[in-house]
Amino acid sequence: MNLHVVILAAGQGTRMRSALPKVLHAVAGKPMLGHVIDCARGLSPTRIHVVIGHGADLVRQTLDAEDINWVMQTEQLGTGHAVAQALPAIDAADQILVLYGDVPLLQVATLEALSAQAGAQALGLLTVDMIDPTGYGRIIRDAAGRVQAIVEQKDASPEQRQVTEVNTGIMALPGSRAAAWLNSLSSNNAQGEYYLTDVVAMAVEHSVPVEVAQPVDEIEVMGANNRQQLAVLERSYQSRQASRLMEEGATLADPARVDVRGDIKVGRDVFIDINVIFEGRVVIEDQVEIGAHCVIRDSVIRSGSVIKAFSHIDGTDVGNECDIGPYARLRPGTRLQRKARIGNFVETKKAEIGEGSKVNHLSYIGDAVVGKEVNVGAGTITCNYDGVNKFVTQLGDGAFIGSNTALVAPVRVGAGAVTGAGSTITQDVPDGSLAVGRARQRNIDSWKRPVKSSD
Repeated sequence: MNLHVVILAAGQGTRMRSALPKVLHAVAGKPMLGHVIDCARGLSPTRIHVVIGHGADLVRQTLDAEDINWVMQTEQLGTGHAVAQALPAIDAADQILVLYGDVPLLQVATLEALSAQAGAQALGLLTVDMIDPTGYGRIIRDAAGRVQAIVEQKDASPEQRQVTEVNTGIMALPGSRAAAWLNSLSSNNAQGEYYLTDVVAMAVEHSVPVEVAQPVDEIEVMGANNRQQLAVLERSYQSRQASRLMEEGATLADPARVDVRGDIKVGRDVFIDINVIFEGRVVIEDQVEIGAHCVIRDSVIRSGSVIKAFSHIDGTDVGNECDIGPYARLRPGTRLQRKARIGNFVETKKAEIGEGSKVNHLSYIGDAVVGKEVNVGAGTITCNYDGVNKFVTQLGDGAFIGSNTALVAPVRVGAGAVTGAGSTITQDVPDGSLAVGRARQRNIDSWKRPVKSSD
């Protein structure tokens, strides 16, 4: 089927009280419109058309992609007018599916069901039954239960306002009739706008079947007009993600205190403590433990590793059975081999840490290749940047780096070599050697400490 998706994203969203276009406000770290576009892609449509208006340049700049046709709506004249702006770019569509850029929790399965039910000949409506339908357009049916019209709240009679089945705005238009219907819309209503919902009455008039589908959960079709509603969407999304993680084999200390802001995959018997944040693409393998208040972004944590509390891991490959933190910061390009140990207040960047090696305390290791079973003492730093270029430090297998050593790159400390505590190492150290690079200590007898002046 030649399916075109039209996403309406031109509104300003004044109730957000924000300079940012409403559809760019984020749920789980991604703009609401980004969620809708990804959902549309799950249908494999012929083309996705996004109708923009307020903040159009920023919206396009943020989410531009080859599969999106951006359509400008210069005047905000209603939903029917917005969809009509995309018609010139829609060629011989069997079906036009209309979505909204501020409804981010829609599921692909829901849209597949709506699309299949409507097909190429019927008009498809996604409706939902609400306990409190205030503000929504009501679905008006005849005595036989057939849909006759959608009446907006402001145009509804007192009797019609008692109806609890409401319009979500999401609609599947038969491609063969879309242009005629949209061009026949009238703005003779309380808002003076061209309502897309008026096509329902046109379908009834022309004996076109009106098919109805409903989502599994009402939250799927909830939009965000203000920050309070945005917060509701955020928590609902996170609840859904927490349930998925537990289904896949993770134990969550508190499902309400884990945030997923990207794509995370977990193995079996994983434990995740409170207030952990996952961003980007993260893979957590079997039997990993993640302590409280960690942030893990675009990383792989391999089987059996332990990430202690307050650690930040970004762009890192953590090997099997590693021990990280607490308060460790692993930056992009870090790779840890099996049983490596990164302790408290240690920062790494673009560093290869070999099997069984330890950087336990208060150290910075950047642009470095560290061999197996290396011990890096507290306070060690790699001086890898001269203000213009960066250089590599190499530590051979079994090397022992004394506390408070400054390794001035480019430099190599050989296998089994030792550096004395407090040394500044500026030259290569041969295998098995001891390097001491510090001033000789002098003890001054009869020295008196200064005293505070009486005035």
